[in-house]
Amino acid sequence: MFRQTKTVLQKLRCVSFKGKQYTRKLKSTSAQERACQYQLGQKIHGFTVKEVVVVPDLFLTAVKLTHDKTGAQYLHAARDDSNNLFSVQFRTTPMDSTGVPHILEHTVLCGSEKYPCRDPFFKMLNRSLSTFMNAFTASDYTMYPFSTQNGKDFQNLLSVYLDAVFFPCLRELDFWQEGWRLENENPTDIKSPLVFKGVVFNEMKGAFSDNERVYAQHLQNKLYPDHTYSVVSGGEPLAIPDLTWEQLKQFHATHYHPSNARFFTYGDLPLEQHLKQIEEEALSKFERINPNTEVPSQPHWSSPREDHVTCSPDAMAPDPAKQDTLCVSYLLGDITDTFEGFTLSLLSSLMISGPNSPFYKALIEPKIGTDFSSVVGYDGSTKEASFSIGLQGMAEEDAERVKQTISQTIDEIIETGFEEERIEALLHKIELQMKHQSTNFGLSLASYIASSWNHDGNPVELLQISDSVAKFRQALKENPRFLQDKVQHYFKHQRSFLGLGLSAADLQDLQRWPLLNGESVQRGETKLKAPDEEGEGSRCRGETNQTWTESCSSTNVCPMADAGE
Repeated sequence: MFRQTKTVLQKLRCVSFKGKQYTRKLKSTSAQERACQYQLGQKIHGFTVKEVVVVPDLFLTAVKLTHDKTGAQYLHAARDDSNNLFSVQFRTTPMDSTGVPHILEHTVLCGSEKYPCRDPFFKMLNRSLSTFMNAFTASDYTMYPFSTQNGKDFQNLLSVYLDAVFFPCLRELDFWQEGWRLENENPTDIKSPLVFKGVVFNEMKGAFSDNERVYAQHLQNKLYPDHTYSVVSGGEPLAIPDLTWEQLKQFHATHYHPSNARFFTYGDLPLEQHLKQIEEEALSKFERINPNTEVPSQPHWSSPREDHVTCSPDAMAPDPAKQDTLCVSYLLGDITDTFEGFTLSLLSSLMISGPNSPFYKALIEPKIGTDFSSVVGYDGSTKEASFSIGLQGMAEEDAERVKQTISQTIDEIIETGFEEERIEALLHKIELQMKHQSTNFGLSLASYIASSWNHDGNPVELLQISDSVAKFRQALKENPRFLQDKVQHYFKHQRSFLGLGLSAADLQDLQRWPLLNGESVQRGETKLKAPDEEGEGSRCRGETNQTWTESCSSTNVCPMADAGE
């Protein structure tokens, strides 16, 4: 369930480009009419209304609220759409690569106080009329979304989700299953070698076998080396066995709290009903705390940096001598500045998208490499955005040539700028995208606002895309060199950029993993030796039996939707 978050513009494309076409309506829908009746300062089930904004381009009304007792943030997007969505996200900022937020994401779904059965989340897949159920771990937040077209099903799923995230059982055996454990390689032979097992451990082993994923992870770690982005939030396989059950429970206590939560609902169901259930089943049982999960800004460097990583060779590569990657990443501004983020995302598209873009002509047409690097363009998934440009499938000796080409292309952009026709075409494309909205529009909106909102940006501003377009047109009218000045500022004047190379490792280097894996097994065996000697049952002997106090075969343990509603 671990994922890398996409860029803002990619999310916007996902939001808009597929599915049914809507035409503008002069009359608001009933859901929007109800939302427009809320007044600033109005109290609703423990929440206070902070903002009510009509967003005609997206055919919705946004209502922003704050929970008085805990400080939890809430955004409701009222829209005439029966596919209602709920999501709750927590800012999760690990300081090591044990994968604690990722393992916790899995473990909270293994039973809760109200639903102590085994895996209520997956049991609900058979009992629910949901159109979407999942959970995501990003670099600095964890999100739990679901959607359904049935009102009773929405209430049932909301009850399961609220109890899962705020009151999970967090049993030790669940931690062993979802996180890591030691088992005999042959479960029937107690003398066979010990090996690591675990859902997240195996998932991240697969992720780290993908060269592009490894490269992207290293790039983020080295571009933001001073805080949470310097570690692997999903878990680095060699570090996962360092995580203990007690550390997992402590992370939940400090991060999965309403004071660190952001709730989002979307659709045509009444807001009051959502607020009442969330207040009664969860928030009323908490007091406000200071979660201390803020991510500080990355200090800018006085000079550029370079680094290099290795990966396994690609046996399917067309040319074995051309397996290198080189990427230059620039540190940009804070993503909570909505207009600056919009401008830089648009600027990125102008620089790299399409055969007429400057970097396509400079890097792709000469066939120095096979394609742009796996990490390319604007990325707004971290507190401070970045822009990356480079090539993959290139020869090692072409590295300096690529660096010089990137620098020369930036100079040319500053000198000549962009054709007015390309700028207008891109703006027109954005305006058209807002009118092509998919059936999973609510989920796309939740993903679109998640990163900025996670760092206390205003999610309502993000929804007002037409305002950013109008502001951009005005800025360009007042200063024809507006975009060129941005390029000059971010890519020429400031020195916070990183050049990261990737090359295929020699076969001898590939023996590092089994060696370190063996060392980790010895560490894990030492940590688990004491409970084994006491006869309490060992997680290093393949123990899988557990007695559950509740059975999921009963409908009063996991609720079912009323299909006739």
